[in-house]
Amino acid sequence: MRAAAFPSPGDLLEPLPDSPGLAGAEGRCGPEERCLGTARWLGLAAVADPGLRDCDHGRWRGLSLAEVAAAEPEGVRAWLADPGAAPHGGESVAGLIGRMGEWLGALPSGRVVAVTHPAVVRAALVAALELPAEAYRRVDVPPLGRVELTGFGDRWNLRLPRWEPPRDASRRSREISPDFLEGSP
Repeated sequence: MRAAAFPSPGDLLEPLPDSPGLAGAEGRCGPEERCLGTARWLGLAAVADPGLRDCDHGRWRGLSLAEVAAAEPEGVRAWLADPGAAPHGGESVAGLIGRMGEWLGALPSGRVVAVTHPAVVRAALVAALELPAEAYRRVDVPPLGRVELTGFGDRWNLRLPRWEPPRDASRRSREISPDFLEGSP
């Protein structure tokens, strides 16, 4: 992702520097290889948790949104407009949100680090914050994004992670034009 290149099947993940935020946490991840591999890349000893599996998009699995929209425009419209719709024959957004609410409610006390898919993270946020299901499509989760939820059971809070400068921030700061800095507040 950092290279902004299309991935190749043989690509390896670059090692991640030690992450003190993972120390002492229970690790869980979606059962798919992309979650297991990301957990290993993070240095997290995680067990596969079926509750963190990706949303099942039924017969649309593996297709682009453009391909599905060309073949089933009414189905896509229904899926985008109604969180309860599952025209693909898989799991609806409302079903995914419900599944994540149950998953959060069953967590043991203590710190848990979960590695899963953007759709699952979006659903977990909607469930944890007790937002309407329609809010699901208003949450953007980038690849390798980080979300922190604090609390337990049915009482959750969203904690926004602290901003950390990029690893090469000192080099970048020298590249900023002095004219730009003069116009800054």
